[in-house]
Amino acid sequence: MKLGCSFATSLETPEHIRIAEELGYERALCYDSPALYPDVWMVLNRAADLTERIVLGPGVLIPSLRHPMVTASAITTLVHGAGQERVMVGIGSGFTGRLAMGRPPVPWASVEHYARIVQALLRGEQVEWEGAVMQLIHPDERFGPTLPVTVAWGVAGEGPKGTTVARNLGAELLRITAPEPGFDRQMMMVIGTVLHEGEDPGSERAIDAAGHAAGLFLHWAVEHDVIDELLGDGGRVWAAAYDHIPANVRHIAMHDRHVVGVNEIDRPFITGEVMASAGAALTPKEWQDRFAALEEGGCSFLHFQPAGRDIPRELEAFAAAYHR
Repeated sequence: MKLGCSFATSLETPEHIRIAEELGYERALCYDSPALYPDVWMVLNRAADLTERIVLGPGVLIPSLRHPMVTASAITTLVHGAGQERVMVGIGSGFTGRLAMGRPPVPWASVEHYARIVQALLRGEQVEWEGAVMQLIHPDERFGPTLPVTVAWGVAGEGPKGTTVARNLGAELLRITAPEPGFDRQMMMVIGTVLHEGEDPGSERAIDAAGHAAGLFLHWAVEHDVIDELLGDGGRVWAAAYDHIPANVRHIAMHDRHVVGVNEIDRPFITGEVMASAGAALTPKEWQDRFAALEEGGCSFLHFQPAGRDIPRELEAFAAAYHR
């Protein structure tokens, strides 16, 4: 099982990716959620200038956010700076990237079609989109790498439809819940913090670094209407704290500081007990037990998403627990 990292993309992410490379992380993927974070492709290209080995890519793109020609051109630009072997393109139907703008996920059939269109463009083929034929026609090497361009692909799929799309595309499966039995190449993303010896899971440091992991469960449960299934009575009380916000803008409040910190509405509910039950604050030994379980379940690439005021510390502590 290899070690990678994922970032809620910030203006500091290129430097954090440089640090991650020094710590032995083999891959860095950046979230694409423009309502919350800066442009993912600009950040990735800056990271390419600062690094030499680490694989880079969006994790994950949402088809509705960009025309496929724009995405194909962005991929060729990153390939120019990093090389084909250092680029991976993740794609999905849209959690934060869509829901933070008040829109539902993109249908999975559209996700697969979009990916195939982009892949065909990267091969230099003519494709039809919105009733017109188009093709990547960069004049020469001054404008982009020679086609075809071949990069690795991943699909963020939590259910059977997303898993099927990953299989159809021959892509790596990217998950945050649990490994998919029998899938050859799959990544598991984990969010949390490594506790200091004797540190309480509810410490201010732990909540700063990983309280967003507990909030993620609420946001996911509300947006996917699975409060009872995931969180029960406590989740309903928590979700009710958003009831005073008009429904047409509630998604904006719900995604305030999503996966980067704890917003004011969520903070009273994120206690040491919640942090522990969510697995968001673990000792090095507890993390190692979790690593072993994920690897046994079929995880081939483990991705850690750090957050808080001291991301370099989070990257270093997690890498130390992984390599111990």
